[in-house]
Amino acid sequence: MFIPPDTRTLTPPKAPSRPLPAVLGEALRAARLRAGLQQTETARLVAISRNAYSRLERGLMLPSVQTLFRLCTALGATPNELLDFPTALPPGMSATAKEALLRRVRLLDGRQALALVQFLSGVR
Repeated sequence: MFIPPDTRTLTPPKAPSRPLPAVLGEALRAARLRAGLQQTETARLVAISRNAYSRLERGLMLPSVQTLFRLCTALGATPNELLDFPTALPPGMSATAKEALLRRVRLLDGRQALALVQFLSGVR
């Protein structure tokens, strides 16, 4: 797989200081309460048992990728929120990322640029 040179300099997000299951469990509970749902309702929406959902909230297990996607959809949350990753780039990284993106966009031909504009017009 080809990785463009300008993306190799980006550092990955810092790992959470607490175990991921505990971080996810806290975030799930907060998101569920914000959504005004009971554990049973959330489990039904996500198509897992109430017991499995309870174990997720208590930080005793991690969901599969498919279940995480369904949790995000049911609770109106993003994976970054639930996994406690920052939603913004670190200071100074924003300008670097923007410059890298602009360099890549300038390399697009007319057809690719039109496809990008059409795609972005559908993004909310």
